[in-house]
Amino acid sequence: MTSTVDAEDTAHANSADLWPQLRAVQQRWPVMQVLALAILVIVATATLPGFLGATSIRLVLSLAALAGMASVGQTILILLGGFDLSVAGFIVGGALMVTQVAADYHWSFGLALVIALAGAGLLGGLAGFVCWRFTINPLIITLAIGTVGVGLAQTMIPGGLTYGAGAPPWLISLTNPGSDTFGSPVPPMVSMWIVVFVLVMTFLHKTVSGRRLLATGANRRSAEYSLIKTGKLWTLGFAFSAMMSVLVGLLVAGSGGQIITGAGDPYLFQSAVAVIVGGTVFGGPGSYGRTVIGALFVTVLNTILLGNGANAAGQQIIYGLAILVSVSVYMREKRLRDQF
Repeated sequence: MTSTVDAEDTAHANSADLWPQLRAVQQRWPVMQVLALAILVIVATATLPGFLGATSIRLVLSLAALAGMASVGQTILILLGGFDLSVAGFIVGGALMVTQVAADYHWSFGLALVIALAGAGLLGGLAGFVCWRFTINPLIITLAIGTVGVGLAQTMIPGGLTYGAGAPPWLISLTNPGSDTFGSPVPPMVSMWIVVFVLVMTFLHKTVSGRRLLATGANRRSAEYSLIKTGKLWTLGFAFSAMMSVLVGLLVAGSGGQIITGAGDPYLFQSAVAVIVGGTVFGGPGSYGRTVIGALFVTVLNTILLGNGANAAGQQIIYGLAILVSVSVYMREKRLRDQF
């Protein structure tokens, strides 16, 4: 009898020791996210004929690349302790600038792009500085700034049209999932996403500025005591997010051929879901590598829903459940600021 009790106690102790180990592994590696993505791929393969075909894979990866690049700024700002609701506005504003506005004023593509990036950088930087200086919730300021950005682009269009002119043929070709990258079978948008991934990961984890950004998100007061210029990081972080959204707007214009005022809305939602489902929480811990997995998760999930005839309401419900499950799991972990 005693040996049985001892065996049960030992098993219970081993089980109790196992969970902390699993949590430690999850904090270091996105095991749960990869497992969830693998399950979705299995479901897609079983329910959607030809899902693993070359054409389908290129399309899914290209869509994931758009969502992933739209999530770059969002990831950085969430790690910084902020949030960006101006993504949709700057995507539309940037697309309109290089299509309709450039055509109306006979600007070159390069000039229109420079003006769009400069304007977005100024507006985004202003939003970041105001949020930092006056401790205002970024949700309010970024929503307003994004609306201002797309409004400014529309006011430059005679009659205030909400439809952009057709994108340049080279841009349409660049965003075509069937296009190749220097002869390789990898779509150009996927290649760009890989480059962005390498650059962002290197910045966040291999540079002094990246470590300062992570430290600011973890504990702003401690970072300031360490002489880190948190205001500068907030200003530059929001400026970068706005400019990145403009660049994504170019790709959206190319992939859609034309641009409408609501074209950026899906990417605002997808960028937030990709970051949260990927496992990055406000102020850290997190990484853009996790966001990449989150973007793939969202894209495959959306493909399954659309392929099986789910309506918009059903899609929103499932997306909401995914967010709730993710938040309920990740928010139970100790935040970085609680570890300082």
